[in-house]
Amino acid sequence: MAQKPRELTPWVSPLHNWGYELRQLRKLRGWSLRDLSDRAMLDHSHLGRFERAERKADRSQAALLDQVLGANGMLFRLWERIDDGRGHVANSPVHVAKSSVDLALGLPDQAASDGEGLSVPCRLRDGSVVWVALDRRALLRTGAGLGAAAAVGVGSPATADSSAVPGLVRKARAAAAYGSTPVEHLRRTRRLLIDSDNLLGPRQVVGAVRDHIQVIQELRRDAKGVDRRDLMELQTQYGEFLSWIYQDLGNPEAASYWLDRAMQWSHTVGDTDLSTYVMARKAQLAGDTADLVDVVDLAEAAQRMARPRSRLAAVARTYEAYGHALRGDADESERAIDEVRNALDGAAADPTPWGVWLSASYVEIHRAQGLEALGKHDQAADGFAAAIRMMPDGYHRDRGVYMARQAVALAGARVPEQAAAVGMNALMVAGDTGSGRITNELTRLDKALTPWQRVPEVEEFRAAFDSTLVHETETEA
Repeated sequence: MAQKPRELTPWVSPLHNWGYELRQLRKLRGWSLRDLSDRAMLDHSHLGRFERAERKADRSQAALLDQVLGANGMLFRLWERIDDGRGHVANSPVHVAKSSVDLALGLPDQAASDGEGLSVPCRLRDGSVVWVALDRRALLRTGAGLGAAAAVGVGSPATADSSAVPGLVRKARAAAAYGSTPVEHLRRTRRLLIDSDNLLGPRQVVGAVRDHIQVIQELRRDAKGVDRRDLMELQTQYGEFLSWIYQDLGNPEAASYWLDRAMQWSHTVGDTDLSTYVMARKAQLAGDTADLVDVVDLAEAAQRMARPRSRLAAVARTYEAYGHALRGDADESERAIDEVRNALDGAAADPTPWGVWLSASYVEIHRAQGLEALGKHDQAADGFAAAIRMMPDGYHRDRGVYMARQAVALAGARVPEQAAAVGMNALMVAGDTGSGRITNELTRLDKALTPWQRVPEVEEFRAAFDSTLVHETETEA
């Protein structure tokens, strides 16, 4: 008999989830209910009831709010799920012939690194799930099309649209008409892209980031002096950001490729803080891929490069803590986390822009992640739940990642109903954002829940997750 679920994060109905996201989008833009009412020409009391899930918007209202808030369809898709009864979109499984899977698994890493590859999660005949890198034309030849990729958010936006680059170059060069410079314009654009990634996930911004790297390279041809250096610094920052996007899309090879390029570019700039940040990011990627050899060494290297008592030193120590947990060293991991906690106040006073997202909730997320790696599932589940409650607004995708990790910990703690319910919420975020990190965690959850596959909540989650995957078959397409 399954154990009684513990009181952690309750399942949220699709109506409540839609109201929550409506409120988050409004707050992200700094609008009051009356501000949104004026822009959407909807009664502010109705908007308040929408946010509190006391009333459902009609189709035209949902579409209007999505447009006014600039949600790119995300809010409207959530509204469409309200009456689904399951809180997710069920997609019919798409099948890929075995020969196509073999081809995909055999493609060189460069295909993913140069942006021509497309990675999708695929259910093999033995039940396991792997990411396969498919050339776009090869994927179309399988008969699968891009529908299955879109179901988990890894679709056509992954490749930059080179036809857009000339227009972006002209816009950057014309920045003076708007009281700006090309460098200021590109810095502002990067901040907007980061905000969009935090809220909507990687698939919405990956093409734009790649395009802007090409724009910067074009502008550097004619730039001189300080402008040329500033553009190289921006190119490094965009390169690091692109590596993060590919990391979140579930493509560690492409992420590593762009981090290596960013590291090379940072040395050209000669900015020690920038190089330190990229080194810390390499440690983070090593942790995400469970690289037991490099994760601690890279984190320690970043700390040697960092200024003493700086925020970057604390960031690197946080990644080192997780590396020790992966290696099974609980004492060293906890010691590192304690040092970061004690350093948070001093790090907050650091005037540099690097690692500004380091907060108490971020540190507790990594502590919980370390506890899960050490097999302390009960403590990890509680840690994730507490850290999620501490998270600031606007981090929709990251909340989904941490919910998925919490679900894995709950499965390890043998509370499958709760694990499946939290996993279902994370699956919804994966569909909205295209986060491969969420999909990877849900793959772990799917496997961990196998012993309870007859439990209704578990059966529902596993069916919903399976519907988002490409499937291997014996037949040729």
